[in-house]
Amino acid sequence: MPNYQGVWSLSEQYQNASGWPLPPDGTRGVFAGGQNSNVIDFVTIASAGNATDFGDLTETKNNTVGGVSSSTRGVFALSSAASDNTLAYITIASAGNATDFGDLSVGRRNKVGGNSNSTRGVFAGGQSASVSYEDVIDYITIASTGNASDFGNLTVGRRQGGSGINSGTRGVFISGIDGSFLNTIDYITIASTGNATDFGDSTSSVVSNFGAASSTRGLNGGGMNSSYDDLNVIEYITIASTGNATDFGDFTATRAQCAGTSNPSRAIFGGGEVGGSVSNVIEFVTIASTGNATDFGDRTVSAVFLGACSNGHGGLQ
Repeated sequence: MPNYQGVWSLSEQYQNASGWPLPPDGTRGVFAGGQNSNVIDFVTIASAGNATDFGDLTETKNNTVGGVSSSTRGVFALSSAASDNTLAYITIASAGNATDFGDLSVGRRNKVGGNSNSTRGVFAGGQSASVSYEDVIDYITIASTGNASDFGNLTVGRRQGGSGINSGTRGVFISGIDGSFLNTIDYITIASTGNATDFGDSTSSVVSNFGAASSTRGLNGGGMNSSYDDLNVIEYITIASTGNATDFGDFTATRAQCAGTSNPSRAIFGGGEVGGSVSNVIEFVTIASTGNATDFGDRTVSAVFLGACSNGHGGLQ
């Protein structure tokens, strides 16, 4: 079991490296970077409390997104300019600075979405040097390092949409902007390649929203509406089926430009713009039920446009 700081025992590090499933109370959630920040910190998702310093990203950028992860490794996309294609990785069970992983297939910024299963990480959308609203999907093999490969295309090019919603089979991308604010939900089969398929509609058209998931249910929260008002709404979908999202509950305050991740039962959402101010607040919900979010603790820093991952999210269960 991890100690009070979430540090793994040798046996747990071996289990993690071997790909054995870790117990739900051992899942570590990691928040990374954000606008003008290279800070990485972590929490143990099953126990509420403040985050602990983990290390630093390889670069300080305006956007740290993606947050794809296996049970051992997390990978983030870092960008400030539309030509940026940097990927950096960490070993989740240990603390330390990030290491260069490789490059995206197309450089882009403005909240590239990320989903993953136990072996593959997928990045979608954003803004490239040539296209304001990218439909590009590319993928990496998380256990190795190297550049991303083409996967397919979203149903509509977009940036600033919600991600982090994945089962072991499917990855789901929600809303965003293509010049207009979208309520579009797309899905892919992570283990294959090909274009995304329509899933249904979000309860509202938003940007800068964020997600988390168990193996069966995906949560999408917050963001901004077309009047650029921050929202406090949380909604959910059943990942294995298709259909429109359903109301789940509310955050304790309006939230946008945050990041989310999960263990098998609990979703946590940290940082971003909360109540109109850049925040370090972390909140949580119980994924299998519906209801309002509860305070979890605080990050070590305040930041918007950050990334998050865990070694026990819905794609790993």
